[in-house]
Amino acid sequence: MSDGLKARIRAKLLRQLAEDGPVEAETDDPRLISVEADLELLDRVTDDDPLVEQLAARYLVF
Repeated sequence: MSDGLKARIRAKLLRQLAEDGPVEAETDDPRLISVEADLELLDRVTDDDPLVEQLAARYLVF
C-alpha cells in the first residue's frame, strides 16, 4: 500500500478510532464496531477491489 486510496482510507479509519478513544471489549457502540469491521475488511482486499471504492464513498475519502 503506497499512498493510494486504500492507504488513505486505512489512515482515516485508524484516525477515527484513535479520536474516539480506546475500544473496550464490552463496548456496544455501533459506530466503533462498524469502523473496526470496515478496517478488517479493507485489510483483506486488494487495491483494485470494488470494496475500496465503497469504503471511500462511505468515509468521504478522495
